[in-house]
Amino acid sequence: MRPTPRESSPRRYLMCPPTHFTVTYSINPWMDPTKPVDLPLAVAQWEDLRDRYRSLGHTVELLTPDPALPDMVFAANGATVVGGRVLGARFAYPERTAEADAHLDWFRRNGWAEEDLRVPQHVNEGEGDFAVTDSWILAGTGFRSSPLSHGEAQEFFGRPVIGLELVDPRYYHLDTALCVLDEAADEVMYFPDAFSPGSRAVLDRLFPDALKATAEDAAALGLNAVSDGRHVLLPQTATGLFGPLRARGFEPIGMDLGELLKGGGSVKCCTQELRA
Repeated sequence: MRPTPRESSPRRYLMCPPTHFTVTYSINPWMDPTKPVDLPLAVAQWEDLRDRYRSLGHTVELLTPDPALPDMVFAANGATVVGGRVLGARFAYPERTAEADAHLDWFRRNGWAEEDLRVPQHVNEGEGDFAVTDSWILAGTGFRSSPLSHGEAQEFFGRPVIGLELVDPRYYHLDTALCVLDEAADEVMYFPDAFSPGSRAVLDRLFPDALKATAEDAAALGLNAVSDGRHVLLPQTATGLFGPLRARGFEPIGMDLGELLKGGGSVKCCTQELRA
């Protein structure tokens, strides 16, 4: 039997062009300053992702890049938006600290009321470590975001927050190890070995039918993906995920963000969702 096709819903995303993207420092295992970035190629790959979102009927808002902040292209890390409320970021590394203010300033300029914005007390790196379903906010810790940020997010958003411990430095953010495929159905895919034994047990209990990625697809950053409920945009080299996604009724779309991978990010890292 053919799987029933999924339905997509229009999304609103915030992205930042990689105008000043480079790798001059290393704050994750993917970053190697000795490997030069082909900036025109990085821009072309990013533009392909932006244009693909628009072709699927989604809205893409743009954050102005800052020449002093080469990692701003990874817009997912700058905030988390749920129900129109914005929890800002507080970065673990000084190289990225100023990105937090740039994101909150964008929200202020674009119609968000001050009471719907929160400057966090504890380290969190936005949607890098917060993944949202209708029932929960899944929250990563272990390398970047503080466990204390989980309670802060729960109080601000009024949703249960489930803490998950990451144990492999290659998967330093939750969005490198887990992707929400269908928010309404609480459906995810993830790489089990990125998590502690206790967190794997939690994931098995919450998501018994989850799609589990292989080590090869995880190493291609295949979990750093974005789903609109039907289309799943993911790194094109994560070939082992395409068949299982189709078997579940999703439409995988392979993207080439190889230059941005040099900074440790792919599709999801470049995409912050603005949830009304």
